[in-house]
Amino acid sequence: MNPLLSKLQPYPFERLRQLVADVTPHPGYTPISLGIGEPKHATPAFIQQTLADALGTGLASYPATGGDPALREACASWLQARYGVRVNPATQVLPVLGTREALFALAQTVIDPTRPGATVVCPNPFYQIYEGAALLAGATPHYVASDPARNFAPRWDQVPDEVWARTQLVYVCSPGNPTGAVMPLDEWKMLFELSDRHGFVIASDECYSEIYFRADAPLGGLEAAAKLGRDDFRRLIMLTSLSKRSNVPGMRSGFVAGDASLIKPFLLYRTYHGSAMSPAVQAASAAAWGDEAHVIENRRLYREKFERVTPMLEQVMDVRLPDAAFYLWAGVPEAWNSSDTQFARELLAQYNVAVLPGSYLAREVGGHNPGRGRVRMALVADTAECVEAAERIVQFIRSK
Repeated sequence: MNPLLSKLQPYPFERLRQLVADVTPHPGYTPISLGIGEPKHATPAFIQQTLADALGTGLASYPATGGDPALREACASWLQARYGVRVNPATQVLPVLGTREALFALAQTVIDPTRPGATVVCPNPFYQIYEGAALLAGATPHYVASDPARNFAPRWDQVPDEVWARTQLVYVCSPGNPTGAVMPLDEWKMLFELSDRHGFVIASDECYSEIYFRADAPLGGLEAAAKLGRDDFRRLIMLTSLSKRSNVPGMRSGFVAGDASLIKPFLLYRTYHGSAMSPAVQAASAAAWGDEAHVIENRRLYREKFERVTPMLEQVMDVRLPDAAFYLWAGVPEAWNSSDTQFARELLAQYNVAVLPGSYLAREVGGHNPGRGRVRMALVADTAECVEAAERIVQFIRSK
């Protein structure tokens, strides 16, 4: 058995199941889950129809790992329309089976575990795939704490020089999970300069990029590079997905783009790993990337929910509108003594609302867990259900 598997920690949702295993939710309330960030809006009909139409001819042959040229063209066209960047679809774009799979596989491609002190830098709190990918690639994670004063953006400037010197890969999540923070251009500039100095690869996880609440769309990694004159996107890979943008998590469809010298070995790795996308899914994906009307409507639905729910919860919790994504990163009131786990247990027991303890999404470093005392709420259900959940949470806190 691979000994590195023993380093993996239970996934946050497994920990949540264990936490509430002995809790009996109040039977007088219908269950509402804000715990898992799974999109619940309806899948657009045209995507379903394209998928169905493609099944007639899309199952009779093995798909190429590199993907159909039409899909790669669609991805490149979307990048130009969304970010104003030009990429070569043949050498700088690669379809993947969602961002989770690609985030993990990328680390296996770029990490050299024979180099002393192989390190992967990632935000804290974070998406747990970053940690697992680093560990199974034979590297050590270095966690960068978020800063509440900066809307919970990571403090990259606090990473010691000796850590950067042994870093091989940096995971950036912008907009962030669970905080929703978006990285500004000056921080991208800092990371690019550090990458030039130390040679590490930057993986920019941008799966929440199309759900935002400000006037301006979130800055992307390739966009930041282009603005800074780095048109070759050296040592940079962005990863994105249709799951949140188009409400198709079951399709497992996304793509990566960036440095051609990284895409080539990544394709080689994926060819052996067996990560080819179904031709039917490719056809539906190309259709989805080519349409923005459904994305605008999807964003409107999220904005409506956040505009209604955030002011309600602000009355009783330390919470604010995020830059983007579909989470609220809320502070637990003093009555619970910063125990996010106790808050989650009692809320489920008394009001049948599930939330995810923030400490499960972070790691303790130097005696401090930056997720402790906070809970993540995924506003993925319809507006009425999210408002109902907020009303229950307000009542729950005020009754303490």
